[in-house]
Amino acid sequence: MVGLSTGEKHFIWGGIAQDLRSDGRQRLHYRPISIETGVIPQANGSARVRIGATDVIASIKAELGKPSMHQPGKGKISIFVDCSPTAAPMFEGRGGEELSTELAVALQRCLLGGKSGAGAGIDLSSLIVTEGKICWDLYIDGLVVSSDGNLLDALGAAIKAALSNTGIPKVNVDLGPSPDDQPEVNVSDEEFLQFDTSGVPVIVTLTKVGRHYIVNATSEEESQMSSAVSVSVNRHGHICGLTKRGGAGLDPSVIMDMISVGKHVSEQLITVLDSEISAAEASATD
Repeated sequence: MVGLSTGEKHFIWGGIAQDLRSDGRQRLHYRPISIETGVIPQANGSARVRIGATDVIASIKAELGKPSMHQPGKGKISIFVDCSPTAAPMFEGRGGEELSTELAVALQRCLLGGKSGAGAGIDLSSLIVTEGKICWDLYIDGLVVSSDGNLLDALGAAIKAALSNTGIPKVNVDLGPSPDDQPEVNVSDEEFLQFDTSGVPVIVTLTKVGRHYIVNATSEEESQMSSAVSVSVNRHGHICGLTKRGGAGLDPSVIMDMISVGKHVSEQLITVLDSEISAAEASATD
């Protein structure tokens, strides 16, 4: 938790109330966003996202696996997060482990629609090679390098950018004459299929400080929050996931308003990320 004096707390609260935050932003404005892709050569896809002083990396590893019996027509995605102890003092020991787990669960809920996969923003059926027999398992690892608030949104953006950078090897499968035969799999070293990220949502977190809520909160602003609602929205304006943190309860009408604001802000965020990802990909191929 960020230690602030009474004067600093009043300064943050007063600025937010007047729609002029400590760094000069308005309540619904983001800090500058920069993106690099292909930062981890040995991964199938990777990206580094900096939002202000928050710095995160996402990497994606694709491995062939077998679909679950309950969802034979879908591949599998696992999300893990590691909060580096050097990123913030609170990440040392149990604090970092608990936050890592909390962030991974929130990302799962926002991007994959929860454990059932219902409402997933990532199309798991696109990971199927042969229904019921072979699929791609994607392992998504997020690393928090430096933390100055808004980690969930930054990790969501990094995953979206890493997926756009992901090449999945083309697979030829020989099923054999009998249905019981073990399929023969030939994985190409030269041909890769680009992952379709058109349906991957962005995550917008509305942080409530006093009677107002803000986006892209800094660590100091987060230390003054009563609660926060994170909503994942795709480019069609559809809600893909929702998660809340903070002990204070929220009136349903406030939550609905926060979702509405989140949808509006997501349009701007998607435009910025599309532009930054395209620029990063173009730079990587030069």
